[in-house]
Amino acid sequence: MLITQPALSDESPQGGQSLDQAANDPTASLMSVQVQNLYSGNFHNLDNASSNTVLLRSAVPFKTGDLNHIARVTVPYFTKTPSSENGFGDSVLFDLIAIDESWGRWGVGAVLLVPTASKEELGADKWALGPAFGFTARDHKLLFGLFNQNLLSFAGDDNRPDVNISIIQPILNYSLPNKWSVGVSEMTLTYDWDKSDWLSLPLGAKIAKMHRFGKQPVQFTGSYERNYQDDYVVPEWTLNFIVKFLFPV
Repeated sequence: MLITQPALSDESPQGGQSLDQAANDPTASLMSVQVQNLYSGNFHNLDNASSNTVLLRSAVPFKTGDLNHIARVTVPYFTKTPSSENGFGDSVLFDLIAIDESWGRWGVGAVLLVPTASKEELGADKWALGPAFGFTARDHKLLFGLFNQNLLSFAGDDNRPDVNISIIQPILNYSLPNKWSVGVSEMTLTYDWDKSDWLSLPLGAKIAKMHRFGKQPVQFTGSYERNYQDDYVVPEWTLNFIVKFLFPV
C-alpha cells in the first residue's frame, strides 16, 4: 500500500536525506513525476542530423510487508529523429527494493522493456527483462553511488536484433545553499553483450535548483553530455532539461 503521511518541508529528512538531496537519488522513496527533454544537435557518423526526445517518468514508492519498493515507469516520445519519424518509443518499467543503511541505501530489483513504440523504427519490437541493482552513499552534502540495469530479450519479433545490454549510471551530486546542487548528468553507459562493445560512453555535468510553488516542490535540472563512443550512429552531444514534481510523504 502507499504511504500517506503529511508532506515534509524542504529541510525535513526523507529517509535520512533532505528533500533536495533525495530528489537526486534514484533509490530514494520519493514519489515524483517528471518531464524531461533531450536535444542532440549532432550525430557521430551521420551528417546534418539532430533529434529531440521527451521523456515522461513517474516514480511511486510502496510497501509489501516490511519491504520498501520504488516502482518507476519511463515513456519516451520522439518529436524529431534523424529518420524524420516521430512517435512513442519503448517503455521501461522497474521495481526496486530499497534497503536503508547508516551510510546510505542499496537496492535490488528488476527492469522490464515493453515494446510500446508506435512505429517500427522507434523501438526494438522486443520484450526484455533483467536484474537491476545499485547503491547510494551520503556524506553530509555529498551523494555518490552507482546504478545498474540489465535487459535480455525473451520475446518479440524474431526478425529484429535481440536486446542484450547493461546500462550503468554513476551518481555524484553535491548540495549547495539555497536548494541548488551540482553533479554529473544522468550519464547512462550502455554495453551491448552481443557486440562486445560500448554503445554509449557519455560524460556530462548538471546543475539543479529546487523551488516551491505554494506547497508544491519542483526541481529544475539542466545538463550537458558529450558521447565519446563514435563507432556508431549515436548522438555526439545532448542538452537535457528536466522539470520534476516532488510529492514527499
